[in-house]
Amino acid sequence: MQFADFDAAVFLKDYWQQKPMLIRSAWHDWSNPVDPDELAGLACEPLVESRIITRRDHDWELEHGPVREDRFASAGRDPWTLLVQSVDHHMPQVAQLLEPFRFVPNWRVDDVMVSYAVDGGGVGAHFDHYDVFLVQGLGRRRWEIGAMCDDDTPLLAHDGLRLLADFQASESWILEPGDMLYVPPRLAHRGTAVGDDCMTYSIGFRAPSRAELIEAWADEMVPDLADSDRYTDPGLPAQDNPGEINADALARLQEMIAQSLFDQTRFARWFGQFNTAPKNPEIDWRPEEPLTDADIRDGLEAGMALVRNPASRFAFVREAPGSLLLFADGHCFACKADTSTFAEQICADSMFVVTPDASDAVIELIGLLMNAGSLAFDYAD
Repeated sequence: MQFADFDAAVFLKDYWQQKPMLIRSAWHDWSNPVDPDELAGLACEPLVESRIITRRDHDWELEHGPVREDRFASAGRDPWTLLVQSVDHHMPQVAQLLEPFRFVPNWRVDDVMVSYAVDGGGVGAHFDHYDVFLVQGLGRRRWEIGAMCDDDTPLLAHDGLRLLADFQASESWILEPGDMLYVPPRLAHRGTAVGDDCMTYSIGFRAPSRAELIEAWADEMVPDLADSDRYTDPGLPAQDNPGEINADALARLQEMIAQSLFDQTRFARWFGQFNTAPKNPEIDWRPEEPLTDADIRDGLEAGMALVRNPASRFAFVREAPGSLLLFADGHCFACKADTSTFAEQICADSMFVVTPDASDAVIELIGLLMNAGSLAFDYAD
């Protein structure tokens, strides 16, 4: 699927993380990728994250999946919504929705959440800490936009939902199949199904918090720090008041932390692995028996394409001209020369063909990725 009329450069300059953007008929020949029955079946799977949110009078009820197979048949008249996370990791046709959004770096992409709602169904007024594109797949949904929010914005008292206590809409639109709405971070919004069989695809982007980064980076660093590496203060001058922690001591203490945390080379390697750690490692593409270099060359000679596991995450960091670090599912691979070119292709394309005369180094890298379940041959034909 491709956009019908969308200027990515204008969007990034004028809208990204600034203001909402409504795009009518955003896609060429829109076709809903998943029907409601398929989505319901996926929600019943034990390893798939799903929720049902029901509005009962003035209260909100939250049920976590896996959903019982008879749950939908017993649904009452109260408006309800089914939410299924990471559908792109399970259904290739949904993963294809991500391709037109590659103007945003891959490392920022989270997943595609799909919702199904009956008339009046929704999840209530809320805000997210990340960017989201809301693609109307089936039926109609009214979207209302409110004010910018922050950590002090009042929320309703609810254990599992972060809903706004007071929502005042400033704009409102009804989206038809193929329409799309971009909502920047922290902007209040509310979606309500207008009629039954309403399906929406929410393409969300990752935005790690400062606290998350500091905690995870510190966890990485601490095991390698020696207990003997301690504070020193040679030439200590006498103080007028022994109770003071003076500016010189504070500077020395902070420098001890800074010297360890500001290792840019190590941070790049750590973040690549941290960011590409699989969200759904249970989606396992590893072959039953490890593939050999000969197996891989045979597949390439047969003209078979390589395809990325849709649940896998790929990224790279350049080290120097002609060399880079490839990250896949939390693993790091040092690449030079032709393996660097191959690594860039992996990160750019979800499916591609490699010539049978590829170097031994490229074949070895393909084998490592295929045996780890990150890549596979395309057997569709």
